[in-house]
Amino acid sequence: MYFKTYLIDITKLAATTDDESFECGYDLPKLPYSFEALEPVIDATTMRVHHGKHHKKYVEKMNEVLTEKNKKKSLIELLMDPSKIAKKNQDQFLNNAGGHFNHSYFWITMSPEMNQKPSGKLAEDIDKQFGSFDKFKQEFIDAGVKHFGSGWVWLCVNDGKLKVQSFLNQSNPYIEKCGHPLAGCDIWEHAYYLKYQNNREKYITNWFKVINWNFISKRYEGLL
Repeated sequence: MYFKTYLIDITKLAATTDDESFECGYDLPKLPYSFEALEPVIDATTMRVHHGKHHKKYVEKMNEVLTEKNKKKSLIELLMDPSKIAKKNQDQFLNNAGGHFNHSYFWITMSPEMNQKPSGKLAEDIDKQFGSFDKFKQEFIDAGVKHFGSGWVWLCVNDGKLKVQSFLNQSNPYIEKCGHPLAGCDIWEHAYYLKYQNNREKYITNWFKVINWNFISKRYEGLL
């Protein structure tokens, strides 16, 4: 199911966990919290610019190349198989629809309820596959710091196996066909430069304080 009313209520999406029901549609979502809610980790000015300018632009550029027939399919379906989009428009679609999905998901997977930790099956599998939560966290931070240029770092799951991987620009596990996204950190400079300047490591380290592990843990179990 997806929500096409302008400024979709992203809190409805946060109540879902599997891919079939997690669908962000083709419009700019509302934030599930106020612009200042994630301070001091992410400042209100960055949130206003990030959501109201960068994310909004991705939505506008994506919709330039979509037809009503395209929109009968879910965004995730089109990300995984853009062949229904005119070939000349596929790059514009993937770049901007990737940005739209990534940001819609990014907003949900952060929370003003700070310093959460994974729970249940996700906590068990992180310990099993990475050795501990702290080792997973360091691998995630290292992936972001070592990534050259703009992109995203994702914790994803594929056939029950957790993996940390960075992708260029606005790509994600759906586009790369390497599993399902669980947590993604935006490492484009517009996500952190006003507050952290060029210190990407400090940004990602602090970002861990606002991860919505309650949602991600439930989503993980919904995907198994």
